[in-house]
Amino acid sequence: MSAQKTDLVPLMPRLQTPALRVPLVGGGHYDLAAEQPKLFSMIVFYRGLHCGQCRAYLTELEQSLPEFESRGISSLAISVDGAERAARTRTEWGLERLRLGYDLPLKVARDWGLFLTEGRPRAQGLSEPPICCEPALFLVGPDKTLWFSAVQNMAFARPRFSDVIEGFEFLFARGYFTQKECPARGEIIRLAD
Repeated sequence: MSAQKTDLVPLMPRLQTPALRVPLVGGGHYDLAAEQPKLFSMIVFYRGLHCGQCRAYLTELEQSLPEFESRGISSLAISVDGAERAARTRTEWGLERLRLGYDLPLKVARDWGLFLTEGRPRAQGLSEPPICCEPALFLVGPDKTLWFSAVQNMAFARPRFSDVIEGFEFLFARGYFTQKECPARGEIIRLAD
């Protein structure tokens, strides 16, 4: 198979993240530039209303929100779904507290290094959108630099929120974020020639 050129470029730790401004279910907008979390902004990209894996994942996030908030982490989930599908997601999945963004532009998804997939119609059930983004989870510092990323090209095997919380407890127990910094790992951009 021959190599193909792509416009997919990963985000690099410790560097500025792209802009992100999207409408929210229930009104208003999420604007990453205006977010001022104590520790991190957690941005969860999900596939959309059609995805059962996303439903389970966002339900887990909804239940974990108090744990993240108590650690200074704000949360948003976002997809390329339009307003009507996003509103259905909130209602049908029982997401009462989680901020839910919608109408993610494909260009912005690509700026964030997300994998994109052609949607498939279904004979039964809900069809996928024409193009959807695959799942990803990012933790972005108050300075808008990337601290953590998990970008996937499949719907399954996502980072468990309980594991993320456990990781923070490990770091807090060692004085990170309270007495000393914990720099993002994976920051090497280019190997020396």
